[in-house]
Amino acid sequence: MRVYLDHNAGAPMNAFAHAAMLPWLVAGRGGNASSVHAEGRAARQAISDARVAVGAAIGIPATSVERCIVFTSGATEGNALVLHAARGPLVLMATSHPSVLLGRDGTPPARIAPVHSDGTLDLEQLEPLLRGAGLCSVIVANNETGVVQPLEPIRALCERAGVRLHVDAAQALGRLPLSGVMQHADYVTLSSHKIGGPVGAGALVAVSGAPLAALQAGHQERGRRGGTENVPAIVGFGAAVRSVPQRLDAMVGVARLRDRLWNGIRGMYPVWRNGVSVLPNTLNVGFEGLDGESLAISLDLSGVAVSTGAACSSGSVEASHVLLAMGLDEDAARSCLRFSLGPETTTDDIDLVLTRLETILLRQHETHSYLAPVAGRRAQDRS
Repeated sequence: MRVYLDHNAGAPMNAFAHAAMLPWLVAGRGGNASSVHAEGRAARQAISDARVAVGAAIGIPATSVERCIVFTSGATEGNALVLHAARGPLVLMATSHPSVLLGRDGTPPARIAPVHSDGTLDLEQLEPLLRGAGLCSVIVANNETGVVQPLEPIRALCERAGVRLHVDAAQALGRLPLSGVMQHADYVTLSSHKIGGPVGAGALVAVSGAPLAALQAGHQERGRRGGTENVPAIVGFGAAVRSVPQRLDAMVGVARLRDRLWNGIRGMYPVWRNGVSVLPNTLNVGFEGLDGESLAISLDLSGVAVSTGAACSSGSVEASHVLLAMGLDEDAARSCLRFSLGPETTTDDIDLVLTRLETILLRQHETHSYLAPVAGRRAQDRS
């Protein structure tokens, strides 16, 4: 039996999303949403219905969704659209997603706002960076650590400086209520496959009609995102997003399972936890003196899917930029694993993971080489 604890990378397909997409995937079914015939009108209506569903999930009224919500291929493209539309220097978080940090080669270079050791934005250092800037981009819930940012003081600083605020909420949808996010943001990016929708769909919300500029010319999405719409994926996203209230309700139980996992892990090995105020489904753990990549592979071979949170670059695994920005050294950052749960996760799943993890750690202790130990500071020095 396999256990999937990598929901931050992508959630299992929602049954409602799967069922909604099927009619658009059968042989002989077509329809370009830009066409005037019956098939085109049906596709256009399906996209409109999905747009209303996304709006309902985040508090945008049906009368405003056409003006505010732009469908994209995912949060990465949504982030790129926002950065492209910005006029003036960018202020980016040191722990932002790579699609933001690498999303635009600007002149002058982007200003990078540092974070505290708990992963929250350093507001004192953010304030001077906002002077004369064109856009501030914040990831409200970090994909690696789950750290949640307090948006209200960030918004206050942006308003004082006259800077628009972009919020990457790809990990927050279905895990945190987004009412506060919509209240404080000018732009919000969302992703379908984090909530059980299909890969290849997402949305950029220009709150109150904040200005956008298309990356690729085209009349689609009111000229803000050129290219023929991916109707099956958008329909699937719309179906998945309708389950957001249920997913939010499930987070109370998910948080209890995450804490059960944490308590089990810290009872069997010297570990520390990265982040304090985090998503209810996310647990980022450092294992003293071990290599996280080797540990993740061992867990995978035992039937457990987790992530290191590290990025692959030029064929070599680099230490997580998120953990480095939080003050860990490279060895410590390479010793970390991310466990991310979902509404489908059960108590039996967690207990099975703990059993398999304990077996792997005992084997490492006996052989002293199984997980390629690395040097590093003691766990208690980082907790």
